Amino acid sequence: MLQTEKRNNMEAITFTPAQVHVFNLVSHIKSDKGLSQLRDQLAAFYAKQVDDEMDALWESGQWDAQRLQQLRGSHFRTHYSK
Repeated sequence: MLQTEKRNNMEAITFTPAQVHVFNLVSHIKSDKGLSQLRDQLAAFYAKQVDDEMDALWESGQWDAQRLQQLRGSHFRTHYSK
């Protein structure tokens, strides 16, 4: 039963053209160094997107020095109970 459910879930997955493109690209990575380089590039890509969004918020006035000062020293960590 579990195996049938698992197979059916696998059949239901469809990939976007972007996902297929990425799968094809990463299939050429053959070394740990290549994987590390890819991770670095992806991190840089997402960091740039965050920077661009923050710049847009700053330019629109939704984020400013006063708001930044209000958040200094804030801690947003999740409290876990044992």
